[in-house]
Amino acid sequence: MIRAPLVKALGALGSPTHQMASRAVRTSAMVAQTPAKAPEKIEVFVDDIPVQVVPGTTVLQAAAQIGVEIPRFCYHERLAVAGNCRMCLVEVEKSPKPVAACAMPVMKGWRIKTNSDLTRKAREGVMEFLLMNHPLDCPICDQGGECDLQDQAMAFGSDRSRFTDINYTGKRAVEDKDIGPLVKTIMTRCIHCTRCVRFASEIAGVDDLGTTGRGNDMQIGTYVEKLFLTELSGNVIDLCPVGALTNKPYSFVARPWEIRKVSSIDVLDAVGSNIVVSTRTNEVLRILPRENEDVNEEWLADKSRFACDGLKRQRLVAPMVRMPNGELQAVEWEGALIAVAKAVKAAGGQIAGISGQLADLEAQVALKDLLNRLGSEVVATEQGFIAGGTDNRANYLLNSTIAGLEEADAVLLVGTNPRYEAPLVNTRLRKAYVHNELQIASIGPKIDLSYDHENLGADAALVKDVCSGAHAFSKVLEGAKKPAIIIGADLLERANGAAIHATVAEYCKKLKKP
Repeated sequence: MIRAPLVKALGALGSPTHQMASRAVRTSAMVAQTPAKAPEKIEVFVDDIPVQVVPGTTVLQAAAQIGVEIPRFCYHERLAVAGNCRMCLVEVEKSPKPVAACAMPVMKGWRIKTNSDLTRKAREGVMEFLLMNHPLDCPICDQGGECDLQDQAMAFGSDRSRFTDINYTGKRAVEDKDIGPLVKTIMTRCIHCTRCVRFASEIAGVDDLGTTGRGNDMQIGTYVEKLFLTELSGNVIDLCPVGALTNKPYSFVARPWEIRKVSSIDVLDAVGSNIVVSTRTNEVLRILPRENEDVNEEWLADKSRFACDGLKRQRLVAPMVRMPNGELQAVEWEGALIAVAKAVKAAGGQIAGISGQLADLEAQVALKDLLNRLGSEVVATEQGFIAGGTDNRANYLLNSTIAGLEEADAVLLVGTNPRYEAPLVNTRLRKAYVHNELQIASIGPKIDLSYDHENLGADAALVKDVCSGAHAFSKVLEGAKKPAIIIGADLLERANGAAIHATVAEYCKKLKKP
């Protein structure tokens, strides 16, 4: 049995068997029917090693191709290039000064030196300026042990400081910002990499964070005092290279070397985000994202990240057996397993299993196999399947990939708000909107998404109008190369949910492109 997801994607991102082509390839295919010729590669030398790269490749990317890692603070491969930390400075022959590797495209024949005396001196100088105003908070900082500044200061910094009491008046101090109950701010530690600002505007689609002031007076904040209102706010904690933004519920709980990390899958929404569970003495302390390009990239919704504190109060901490007087009594595992074995043996084939709605697929399959071995076929779920049961699920579970939503050029949302039901699906839609000129319409109550869309109305009859071709947006879907329709699970639980499901499913068959 499979747990019913919160958001269901029905229809038609191209053929049912797709692994989406890259955005660049798809865009070029729209312009011309014949495939574009691959650009001729150019040769550069990184530490005297020849590297073949396509034009437009940055120095940092060229070095990464041969396994040379260049230090950086502001650069992140999923965010726009800022080039403001200068930690990635490298020497290029015949260049009058070091260049920023993250922002400088290579030129044919360049000879790049990532470990020369000039490069090391430049990085040491940048690190000296960063540490000039950075507080000595490492013993009490939650980022300690996972801090990029710590690691790079050890690798590229100097072993002495020139900023002494004689010629230096002291480190600056910045007032902390209150941006909500989830993200703790210690802004004196901020090194102005602007990763959080770029994430908020580019990925989350909110402009709550920004910079004010210049030079030594520059600060990151919300301009006026307000909350950081996004369902993805916890990701700025992962992006921050120092301890300026940390996990507020996890504050002063544990050190990285004290915890055990276990890879897992999130079950709190229908996305199945890849996560890392940090535990100590069998207690879940925090949840971190695990990179998976096909599912959640490297982001994680706040619900998945911060809901783990409820596990302490919503689960049994010890096995319990019901005594003859009807009371439940805690016992050791051995005693509990013996009691279960006796009960199963006595029941024979007269036994049933019920799976909770938060159980993952592997656990549910294991339960089914166990009961089948015991001679029972009665397996039920706590939450029933909606709109057609299990037989219909293959129609939407196996058609379009989550990553494939980035290639959609027309999307219809029916009775759903993906920003809150499945935030990581919403980030894919936003990316398609920003880069692919995606047209989006919704049927249902007006919703606040992180991108522009057209609300067609809240009448369920609009679904029939669109699917019959009577609505103007039908022409948009039918003219799109890779349309998609996303239906909310709550809508399918209505009395007419099965009819809506059947109508949309039939329309999706018409939208499939040959």
